[in-house]
Amino acid sequence: MDASSLVLETAAGVATLTLNRPERLNATTVPMLLELRRAVDRVAADPAARCVVLTGAGRGFCAGHDLTGRKPGTAESATDIADLMDRHYNPIIRVIRNMQKPVICAVNGVAAGGGANLALAGDIVIAARSAYFVQSFCKLGVIPDCGGTYYLPRLVGRARALGLALLGDRLDAEQAAQWGLIWKCVDDAALMSEVSRIAWRLAGQPTRAFGLMKQAFEASLGNSLDAQLDLERDLQRVAEHSADGREGIAAFYEKRKPVFTGH
Repeated sequence: MDASSLVLETAAGVATLTLNRPERLNATTVPMLLELRRAVDRVAADPAARCVVLTGAGRGFCAGHDLTGRKPGTAESATDIADLMDRHYNPIIRVIRNMQKPVICAVNGVAAGGGANLALAGDIVIAARSAYFVQSFCKLGVIPDCGGTYYLPRLVGRARALGLALLGDRLDAEQAAQWGLIWKCVDDAALMSEVSRIAWRLAGQPTRAFGLMKQAFEASLGNSLDAQLDLERDLQRVAEHSADGREGIAAFYEKRKPVFTGH
């Protein structure tokens, strides 16, 4: 993809999306969001992409939306932000969460506002030790968006979620990992090598089953136990009759390593 604010590269089954406005800490603009929407739609539909990595160029992951030239706090600004959410951010978050393949977010620096919650939309979040997360919405007099009010209480509990939102304090990557907000914190120099190691591992595994796992975990947040047990049964039937399911079971009985194709 030839785009100044977004770079898409696919190799060895891994599609890497890099937010590319390093001079603005990858703060998003409408053109950038349009590119990102096209890119996530593309990799979601691409059978050759069996794992997706989302990261940022330079010193930041994403500093939220670029409000340069706006007047925060006005009625017009509030309407614009809500419109941005409805037209641009929310569709991107939905595609990431519903994507039938794993998404890794590699947080290489600041993740603030909508940028923090964009990172938390990933299935596995790995952050550099110098990275940090900020729910900076309170500083503008608005509320967390991009799914922040959904993820935060589920990941860290209501008390910590509200504390992050009400105070707008920085949460460093080590503390985020200790709280269970993210999967892992690693040294800065090791971030992309660790992300690549996990991405390549996932790209060689049963992609169809991963998509079904995501579906099951997402549904569990609103299901009763009985409903979830029924869903697990139904999705298991799909998984075991998929090409990868048949291969995995056959390899187990034949005492060999399975060769998954993602189907």
